[in-house]
Amino acid sequence: MRAQWLERVPATWWMWAGLFSRITAALVGGYVVAALSAVATLALPIDKVQAVLTGSQLSFLVYTAAVIWVFAVRNAWRAWAGLVIVSLALLPAAAWVWQS
Repeated sequence: MRAQWLERVPATWWMWAGLFSRITAALVGGYVVAALSAVATLALPIDKVQAVLTGSQLSFLVYTAAVIWVFAVRNAWRAWAGLVIVSLALLPAAAWVWQS
């Protein structure tokens, strides 16, 4: 059962809130995922210079994929959940690089 105040909020407000949430997820969440993937490539067993170049090139692809993902899923909750899951998966490798 919905709260009574939710029924008084216009439907267009919810549409704009969902769009704003997706835009924020694309900008902020995409950047976080791209940055974590770039740092995580330093954990690969390759030369550090090659890892930095690979990570910077990979970050462009990851950021683009994150933006496409955010606007391809059904709602903003799934967009945020997908970004959080990918970030949590990349976090151990990035943390290992930061500690070493």
